[in-house]
Amino acid sequence: MAAKPKLHYPNGRGRMESVRWVLAAAGVEFDEEFLETKEQLQKLQDGNHLLFQQVPMVEIDGMKLVQTRSILHYIADKHHLFGKDLKERTLIDMYVEGTLDLLELIIMHPFLKPDDQQKEVVNMAQKAIIRYFPVFEKVLRDHGQRFLVGNELSLADVILLQTILALEEKIPNILSAFPHLQEFTVKISNIPTIKKFLEPGSKKKPPPDDIYVRTVYNIFMP
Repeated sequence: MAAKPKLHYPNGRGRMESVRWVLAAAGVEFDEEFLETKEQLQKLQDGNHLLFQQVPMVEIDGMKLVQTRSILHYIADKHHLFGKDLKERTLIDMYVEGTLDLLELIIMHPFLKPDDQQKEVVNMAQKAIIRYFPVFEKVLRDHGQRFLVGNELSLADVILLQTILALEEKIPNILSAFPHLQEFTVKISNIPTIKKFLEPGSKKKPPPDDIYVRTVYNIFMP
């Protein structure tokens, strides 16, 4: 029996949360080794476990994968969440890249100064409503397929749902003008593997708190 993937990252969302989401969507159980100190990170770096001296890092199939997008692509391709042909894979990749640009704003939000955090919420809302959500609303309205790309769940659906739910934590009515995205959110949330991940007690991480922010600063700041 193959070993479970092992995730190396602090105990919080950050850039690893998307990896947790796609593993959960694929129904793959995984272990985590949480970084809590600068010494733990240094040990990984000194042991040549981090190709570019950075985490996230995932041990999977005898490899130590780094770079979030590469990790996501590998897991999605392995578990049939990356389309059936080159055209579908390219569309999935394009949608994921756009969504991750928006998600990055959410990831960085807890590390802003308190006075800047509310301003950034307004900025995130504007970008979501003006730039990103209209794209996905139109795709879902016009293409006549069951998912963002084709008729099977893909990485694009998973990352978009993750981003929508994270935004709704800060801006509960952010989908009010997007009925197709509202329907999409309900549908994808009820896929059994994802529904399980959204239930209490799963490995889905809560919104970042002060403890997480301090831990990240202690590990990564000089």
